[in-house]
Amino acid sequence: MRIEVSRDIFPLAQVFTISRGSRSEAQVLTVRIGEGDLTGWGECVPYARYDETLDTVAAQIEALPGDVTRAALYDLLPAGAARNAVDCALWDLEAKRAGRRVWELAGLPEPGPEITAYTLSLDSPEKMQAQAARNAHRPLLKIKLGTPDDMPRLEAVRAGAPASRIIIDANEGWSAEVYADLAPHLLRLGVDLVEQPLPAGDDEALIGMDRPVPVCADESCHDRGSLAGLKGKYDVINIKLDKTGGLTEALALRAEGIAQGYGVMVGCMVGSSLAMAPATLVAQGATITDLDGPLLLAEDREMALKFDARGVHPPSAALWG
Repeated sequence: MRIEVSRDIFPLAQVFTISRGSRSEAQVLTVRIGEGDLTGWGECVPYARYDETLDTVAAQIEALPGDVTRAALYDLLPAGAARNAVDCALWDLEAKRAGRRVWELAGLPEPGPEITAYTLSLDSPEKMQAQAARNAHRPLLKIKLGTPDDMPRLEAVRAGAPASRIIIDANEGWSAEVYADLAPHLLRLGVDLVEQPLPAGDDEALIGMDRPVPVCADESCHDRGSLAGLKGKYDVINIKLDKTGGLTEALALRAEGIAQGYGVMVGCMVGSSLAMAPATLVAQGATITDLDGPLLLAEDREMALKFDARGVHPPSAALWG
């Protein structure tokens, strides 16, 4: 087999800001694995929060043997972006070999569209209210917070989009004290879920703390090995393929998480439709789907995912799987 890695840049429709910083483009790695006339492909987004760069992840992929299989991959690479892109490319190649869809090979029901969150970038309350008003037609908004003075932002978004469901992503930006101060207001403002309010290394404070709305583990949950450390802290797990290291582990984490009583959120980094395509299979019936990456781009790949009033649709075979 041939394994090729390329770097692609997708400009964003507008500057995207979270508590850790801002960006104006999505930098991704595209992996193509060829065998004869067939080529499978996948995409990953290396993430500095997990000590990944484009260079280090590309080096991991380029060091793989040419005869790598999905089963062998789990002994060759840790959970993370590199394994994700290769795992998804191998799934795509297997589907093309078999002349079937990935969901069939994985023993899953035929997928359908899922309502997805649309993310509002962290900004001043006035600008976030304007963002919310422009997107008030969307059924589910995700707002980026994570500063000590987020209450005016939350109030502003609710004023701008009074009918939308709202989820919050603090990106580890709050202290236990800030979260405790905000928590009583969440139900009043119609918040459905709070994602990673405290830093992953300091989330023991969530044990015994009042959680008026469900709390979701993002940075605290990567793969099945993370589940043991979440008990008593979280109600929902956020499954991202760039954290799990691919579709294979994402499906396994979903099954194990549900068996242990967790709700499931399926999220994404900011990437193209190719990165979201495998995640749409994991998102079927999820508590929250957050696969809006392509909606944040100024331009996407050809054969892009379809987004409409029914949500994000599964990929066509021409795109992936």
